[in-house]
Parts: sequence; structure tokens; C-alpha cells
Amino acid sequence: MTASVADQATTDEPAGFVGLGLSAPLLKTVSGLGYTEATPIQREAIPPLIDGRDLLGQAATGTGKTAAFALPILERLARGDGSAQPAALILVPTRELAIQVAKATQAYGLGVGARVLAVFGGEPINKQLGPLKRGVDVVVATPGRALDHIRRRSLKVTNLEILVLDEADEMLDMGFADELEEIMSAIPDERQTMLFSATIPPRIGSMVKQHLNDPVRVTIKAEKAEVGEVPVVRETAHLVNRQNRPAALGRVLELEQPSSAIVFCRTRHEVDSLTETLSRRGHRADALHGGMTQEQRDRAMGRLRSGSTTILVATDVAARGLDVDHLTHAFNYGLPTAPEQYVHRIGRVGRAGREGIAITIAEPREQRNIKAIQRLTKRQIEIRELPTVAELKARRLEMTRSTLRDSVIAANETPAGGKAMAPFRDLVDSLAKDGALDPVEVAAAAAKLAHENSGLEIDEREIPTAGSKGKGKGKGSQSSNGNGYGGPPNGKPRGYKGKNPRRTGPPGEFTRLFFSVGKSASVAPKDLVGAIANEGGISGKQIGSIEIKENFSLVDVPTEAADAVIKRMRASRIKGRKATIRKERF
Repeated sequence: MTASVADQATTDEPAGFVGLGLSAPLLKTVSGLGYTEATPIQREAIPPLIDGRDLLGQAATGTGKTAAFALPILERLARGDGSAQPAALILVPTRELAIQVAKATQAYGLGVGARVLAVFGGEPINKQLGPLKRGVDVVVATPGRALDHIRRRSLKVTNLEILVLDEADEMLDMGFADELEEIMSAIPDERQTMLFSATIPPRIGSMVKQHLNDPVRVTIKAEKAEVGEVPVVRETAHLVNRQNRPAALGRVLELEQPSSAIVFCRTRHEVDSLTETLSRRGHRADALHGGMTQEQRDRAMGRLRSGSTTILVATDVAARGLDVDHLTHAFNYGLPTAPEQYVHRIGRVGRAGREGIAITIAEPREQRNIKAIQRLTKRQIEIRELPTVAELKARRLEMTRSTLRDSVIAANETPAGGKAMAPFRDLVDSLAKDGALDPVEVAAAAAKLAHENSGLEIDEREIPTAGSKGKGKGKGSQSSNGNGYGGPPNGKPRGYKGKNPRRTGPPGEFTRLFFSVGKSASVAPKDLVGAIANEGGISGKQIGSIEIKENFSLVDVPTEAADAVIKRMRASRIKGRKATIRKERF
């Protein structure tokens, strides 16, 4: 079914895809979808994948990697025998991405009659059994739901030829290491494996060594936008102590008055709590996170797009793939651990030539994260002091003045406006009749009522600056260490000293342990250190680096003590939860 290059180069085929090894039906479909040039990841990845090679691709979102793996899969299907069992399984971290990838693959495969199915949690599993039984060619799935079907034998993988891990770093960060290991163990070793990831941390490197066979490595950096296309985003940050973050965000929101904004949080609990807080203060806020049903998430997105919601409070996972053109502000309610994720967050605003605003509410200990982001983006994030109550009141008065002025001008410029104002002029005249009240005083009272009924609660309390125990704003308090950033003198971090102790020996002396509790259980480094020191038989000083994710944590302990720590802590509880403890596989 393969066409020659001469056959492929017809007038209606995209010249940028000719010579990559794609057959005429696929080239025709790609052309019909409006593709004219292959992206770098597509040019580098498609030929070796069509040749059957394993591949490790490092590419960011938006580089065209879906087509880079979907087109070779469809080329294999076009040459195959039409087996009733799936030929390819594509694993992705979220249901939104599963739907997106499935739709794209279905569109690319129209010319070869590809049967594509998305399976994910949050949808009744019985709804997915019928299509699987009838037969599909490509399954796009989240790891948890894919494993459910494999265990039920509704997803048969014994004849699977291709496995794709898309956004592998995200899947590991979400705690899917066990599911991925079990899925890959169930699939024949003779398969072709494609792994795509925005970053290649050590755990990805271990996965590649274990499950990929002499892979081709392709690394693609995000292309620089042309002049005039570069997102225009003003980036600032405010440093406050943790307990003052809700008030600080509320203060900035009151000053900025965004017409459409997204606030990024780290955990589901944080999303729900902050949404409730903002709603109480008069903001039209909605939540979006992975614990919601698909119907709930669709409703939240619908309200944001229609304008009935102005603030969407979301986790990174839920907001992945979010595309709303009219967003003006992106707020970081605390910084992500990976600088690349910050870039993804603020990329939600500043589109189509419009200016966007990215504001971060950070703790003093997150200054190193800010510096890492600045190194990655080569852009400055301006550290600003929070607006004072006086500044906020002045801003609100100016907004009231502007609203009243616009109302008067509109009334004077149109007959309809003048007619609508007539009853209110009569009201003022009646109050001022016979000199009982001064018309200026009447107007002032009306302006006061309008100002007080603007709908947002005004917080009269000053917010202490980072590291300050008192109220008020001490001069220069946010740069007391002399380096332009808030925080303690001499650059020494506040807080728990054992959070990330330095390793005193080579990396080989430590073994990384997996704990099945993380941020969602409100676990802090001190909780892990305390549990290990109390029950694991080693001192806190012996513990190496600690990394806490949403649903799990990773802790480095001396290699010679690792087995003993696991054995002694099997029945332990951390923050009241029983934790699974094992050596990290990837």
C-alpha cells in the first residue's frame, strides 16, 4: 500500500511531508487538514518510527508530537491485516489529553479507516466495553483505566505491536509508576515503544533503559515565535508568608479586576478551599481539578467561556490543554516545582498579540524557584510589594469615578440615555427643592452608595510582608537580604532545615524510596523525616533529598539501610494514613 515519492508528490499533497515514508492516503488526509510543512519533531521522528525503531522524543507541548507518533501508527495499520485486536496503545496522563489525542488520530486516520477509541476514568467502564469488544485499532487511554481493562481482559494486549507513552514525565509525577510498570509487563517484549516527554529526569532515563530497545533519540526545543507573534506577558511576583497567601491573592485580584483569569494551585484541596474563599469575597470563581466528574469539568469550562465565571481555580493537571483565548490573567498561587510548568501556566495568556499578565503569590522559600524560572525563560520576574489598603481604596475610588463619568457621558450623548436619567434628575430636584439639601451632597451620597455596592468585600487589614510578624509595611522589608528578593539575610532559607540536606557521598550511596502519600495528604518534609527517624531506624541527618508530589513522595536514604527502613515501616502511618513504601522503580 506504500506509494513511491513520485506518486506522493501530487499537487494536493503537503510538500513538507513528502519523503517521510507516508503512503498516499495519509498524505492526502494530512493535506486536507491544512498541513503544509512538517514540524521538526515530525521530520525527525516519523522516518525511524515507520522503520519500526523505538524512539525517545523530548519535545514540549505545541511542537506537533501527536502527529509525530500518530502518523507512523496509522502507516503501520494501512500495511497491516486488519486484526480485530488493537495494534497500538497510547497512554496519556489525563482524560482531556486522551480525548484530544484520540480526536487527532481519528482525523489523521480517515483515509485508512482507522478505528480509534479513548478510554479514561470518570466515564462508566461499561460504556467502553462495547467498542472494545467490536474491535478497535488504536486505544488512547489514561494508565489507570487502561490497567482496569487489561485486568478485565476487555483490552487485549497479547498482540499489541505499538506502545506510546505521551508526556511520560507527567504520568510519573501523577504517581502512575506502578500502573505503567504493570501495563508494560503485560505487553509483548517484541513491541515498538515510543516515549515522549517534555523533560528527561533520571526516572525517565531508567524507564528508557529498561523498556526501550536501542531507541532513536530526538530532542526538539520549542521554536521561537516570529516578531509580532511573541506572547506579551507582564510577569510579577509578591512574596508573602504562607498564612497570608489567601489575603494577598484577594488584594491583587481586587486591584487588577481581571475580566477572565485562571489561578493555578498545587492540590485539589487547595483549589476547593481557595474557590470557596474567593466566592465568599464576591468573585465569580469556579473550580477545576481531577477529582471532578467530566460533566462537572465541562460545565466549569462552559461558564468560563461564556463569561458567567471570571476566575477559574485549577490544578496543573486539570488545566493541561486548556485553550481559552480571552484569558487576561494567570495567577500562580505558589510556584510549581518544575520551571517548565511555569512556562506552560503563563502560556494560557498573552495570545493573539494581546497583552497578558502573570502574577505569582510566592513564599520566601520559593525564591530559588523564581531564579530557576528566570534562568530558563531568560526573562525577569519583577518582585513587587503588595498594594496597601490605602492604594486599594484609591484604586476603587478611581473605578467608581470612571464608572460615574462614563454613565453621565453616555446619558448626555444619546436620547435614550437622557430619558433613562430623567427619573433620577427629578429625584435629585425633589431633594434639593427649597434648599433643603445641597445637590452636591446628594450626588456625593449617591456616589458613596454606588461605591459601597460594587460587590467585592474590602479587606481593611494590612498584610505583613514576608518574614514580618507585625502589621504594616516596613521600608525595604522585601529585600532585607540585600539581593533584591525577600527572605532572610545571607541567603539562608527559613523553615525546616532537613527538607533537602546535602548528600555527603556519591549518588550511588543513596537509594530512592517511594511513599504513597504526598501533597494531597498535606504531607510535609518534616513528617517524612520524623516517621523515618522514629520507625525506620536511621537518624534524620542520614536522610538525603526529599521530593513531594501530589499523590506520592520520594525520599533518598542510605543504600545499606534501605531494605531495613522498608521492613520496619511497613505498618507505619504518616499523617494518619497507612503508606505503601518500596524502592522507586524509575
